[in-house]
Amino acid sequence: MSDLKKMYSTLLGDAFPSEMTITLGDQTLVYRKKTWSIPDEAGKPEERGLRYGENPDQEAALYELVNGNLILGDCRFIEPGRGLVSALTVADMLQVGKHPGKINLTDVDNGLNIIKYFMDKPAAVILKHNNPSGAALGQNLAEAYARANRADRIAAFGGAVVVNRPLDRDSAELMAENYLEVVCAPDFEEGVLAVLSRRKNLRILRIHAIERLAAYEQARFLDFKSLIDGGIIVQQSAVNRIRSSADLLPAKASYKGRDYACEREPNARELEDMLFGWAVEHGVSSNSVLFVKDGCTVGIGAGEQDRVGVAEIAVMKAYRNYADALSFDACGLAYGDMAAEVAGGRRDAGDKEQIDARVRQDKAGLQGSVMISDAFFPFRDAADVGIREGASAILQAGGSIRDFESIEACNQAKPQVAMMFTGRRSFKH
Repeated sequence: MSDLKKMYSTLLGDAFPSEMTITLGDQTLVYRKKTWSIPDEAGKPEERGLRYGENPDQEAALYELVNGNLILGDCRFIEPGRGLVSALTVADMLQVGKHPGKINLTDVDNGLNIIKYFMDKPAAVILKHNNPSGAALGQNLAEAYARANRADRIAAFGGAVVVNRPLDRDSAELMAENYLEVVCAPDFEEGVLAVLSRRKNLRILRIHAIERLAAYEQARFLDFKSLIDGGIIVQQSAVNRIRSSADLLPAKASYKGRDYACEREPNARELEDMLFGWAVEHGVSSNSVLFVKDGCTVGIGAGEQDRVGVAEIAVMKAYRNYADALSFDACGLAYGDMAAEVAGGRRDAGDKEQIDARVRQDKAGLQGSVMISDAFFPFRDAADVGIREGASAILQAGGSIRDFESIEACNQAKPQVAMMFTGRRSFKH
């Protein structure tokens, strides 16, 4: 029988060339393969590229853009010298752990893609399999990380954390309590590395350019998708155009000669959560629905085929995560472990009953949240899911022939629910 654990620690190596050139018409982009001189188990330097691809039997390589400036139509793309993940050096790998593979770096990259919209406040994003498990703002970095982690402690296990401020000791102490794969920050304050190094396999990455991420907001890159037959689809990367309340549209529709309009307007807090949630949404696989409240995700549903189903998944995860957080606060145990002890007669049922009652009473923190959908609601059923759980406002793309149904759902709710349109969708595949 093969050693299943060993396959995850084996260095696969790769046969990819050191340089790659892509020609688009008369424009040429030149990429250089990234490798790092990293000590092996005996301490001898060894030149290594990516650990492996999505699975341990897939060779992979990381390339950095080193030459060429691409312009297509009126769109100018990211130029050489602006590397983030692709520009990592050995000096930036403050602790190598098991040196990075494809998934580690694509998680960090998507974290940067999300956090670039929040550079005016301390923010943290935790990612797992290229989707955020939690994203939050805070008065300081430790608060932002604690909120993002608490949003889904279960999914954060083995995740990648990206923050937008130099990592301080308070944040590091919180991170060291968890099992994480990657911690990425623009810098690390004195004493922080000693705290994080308690986790020997943790990859600690420094990307100084995080402090300049706001400059990447409107910058596009080429997004490639390779097909099973060797063909390639290439597209411009998405840009978030919804950056202020002035970019939002009132929820209005006409159907069979009748006009419909959402009767309640969102308040200032709901507007802020709409903008926060829409920015996070840009990093969530479609179809997706998420709930946010006070600058923090409450429940995230990602990558489903139907919109009402993904809304229900987001709600389910909110209830699961809220119960888990309360159980950890009260008992120091995950909710599942605490419930198992109760079922096995090793713990009195009182703790579980109190937690369950609190979750029902608070509706898992969904009461007063803002529901975000990355595209329009084809029917009112998805809006009804959020309204039933106490969402006070909804943001969606609009543009469905049945928009009037969702508007009616908001107006019929007691209390009434506010809704706005973005006028554009935010798909990510």
